[in-house]
Amino acid sequence: MARYLITSALPYINGIKHLGNLAGSMLPADVHARFRRLQGHEVLFICATDEHGTPAELAAAEAKLDVRDYCDEQHLLQRTCGEEFALSFDFFGRSSSRQNRDLTQFFAARLEDRGYIEEKETEQVYSVDDRRFLPDRYIEGTCPSCGYDSARGDQCDGCGTLLDPVELIRPRSVLSGSTNIEIRRTKHLFLSQSKLAGAIREWVDGANGWPPLAKSIAYKWLDEGLQDRSITRDLSWGVPVSRDGYARQGYERKVFYVWFDAPIEYIGATQEWAEATGRNWVRWWRADQGAEDVSYIQFMGKDNVAFHTVSFPATIIGAGEPFKLVDRLKAFNWMTWYGGKFSTSQQRGIFMDQALKLLPADCWRWYLTAHAPESSDTAFTLEHFQAVVNSDLANVLGNFANRILHFIKSNYEGRVPSSGDAGDKVWTEVASKLQALTDSHEAMEYRRTAAETRAIWSLGNEFLQQRAPWAKIKINRERAAIDIGTAAMLLRLAATISLPIIPTTAKAILHSLGLQIADARWPNTSNPQSDLPIQVGASITIPNILFQKIDNDTVGKWKAQFVPEQ
Repeated sequence: MARYLITSALPYINGIKHLGNLAGSMLPADVHARFRRLQGHEVLFICATDEHGTPAELAAAEAKLDVRDYCDEQHLLQRTCGEEFALSFDFFGRSSSRQNRDLTQFFAARLEDRGYIEEKETEQVYSVDDRRFLPDRYIEGTCPSCGYDSARGDQCDGCGTLLDPVELIRPRSVLSGSTNIEIRRTKHLFLSQSKLAGAIREWVDGANGWPPLAKSIAYKWLDEGLQDRSITRDLSWGVPVSRDGYARQGYERKVFYVWFDAPIEYIGATQEWAEATGRNWVRWWRADQGAEDVSYIQFMGKDNVAFHTVSFPATIIGAGEPFKLVDRLKAFNWMTWYGGKFSTSQQRGIFMDQALKLLPADCWRWYLTAHAPESSDTAFTLEHFQAVVNSDLANVLGNFANRILHFIKSNYEGRVPSSGDAGDKVWTEVASKLQALTDSHEAMEYRRTAAETRAIWSLGNEFLQQRAPWAKIKINRERAAIDIGTAAMLLRLAATISLPIIPTTAKAILHSLGLQIADARWPNTSNPQSDLPIQVGASITIPNILFQKIDNDTVGKWKAQFVPEQ
């Protein structure tokens, strides 16, 4: 079987992530990891908190905590929230780890040895009132591209344009609000991306499995001409620049820029996993030590694509070490919230911990997968969420499971009466739909994946409706039993194919049929019934209602809580 290394964009440390973050990286990565495991492949699913940089310092100061203590606290919260959302990370690491520190300094040394790091004197924003240079995110101002008045020094949240702090109009200090700003000269280290442009373009040209969104962003940067990019900052929190044999005068209080060290944490977190489990990390990352047959897949929102298609590859290629470059990159657009963006800084939208207090994780997982922001931005509204949960989960899947299980309990003393008919004509249609579903999973097309999953649920309901065992049992009990056995096989299929998206519900259905999760594997698309045996006489159980319908009053209460402007 194949080997898959799967990473999702690292969630930043400053607070629980909102549903837009979940939809654009961690959830689709989890769906794919679960699918590949069901196929029997070897999967390593890695993520971590991104803990360095200005926002962490600012958030810690606001919380009146030491930045390390703040990150310890937030990492635990994010890890717990991910577990409650059934995100099946093999390891959830931290970019502040010893492993990431050592790797970051290793890559910096290799890049310098190969002539790809240069010291430059640059102009940087200095706050006279704060008596310090201001890193990118300590500066806000008006975006020169779109006029958004709260653009950060590194990127505008209004239009997504990457910025240099000196480009901001009317800049101000985030620390004090002071506009007493000067531009002063300072020295920093730069990654010579311009020297690597040809190698990066050649790599992007040969990349397969990237959606048009990802390639278009990479080519936009390349076509505009890659600029050498600063990889150090005047901060105390981060990976220190100084190391044995690398100490530079004037760099004692500088750290590596968070966007240099954060992607390296994909490797660092794998090292953390290896040390925690006694496993071998190099066979996943180094082509000279077993990783040549690994398929590496990254998941991220569109605002992260440039760094993963240009900057991080520049680090890997420039270092001249045989580390894995991404094979397939799945990029997502944004999920919007009532006409605007979800926002962590503005606490706009519903956040993962809040969502879990409203409904079980599977309701959110289903909706965010079925309406993933793939080809364009997707609007999230509570009214649409209500409609989808009620129609797809309650009316289709919940109804299908409920009808079968209650019929067996009422008419066959709660025991499966037949192993079904493996030669029934329904399986021809199942095979066709299962192949379409498998293809959509492998293409990482999430809206289509949910639609094909729903189609198989509907097929089960249609089978029951056409065979009408509640009527047939009165005249041909044996035939009714066979139909119910076949329906139970279809329910097992419905649960199995649902495991990647709604794992908790799928497990509950399997358990109701007397099956364990260890029994589940992705069915053979040419002969699915062979992988879905139902044991005659198996005792079924009736689970709690799988999905409660959401009423209008509930939606109204949620809107009052989360959409105050409406």
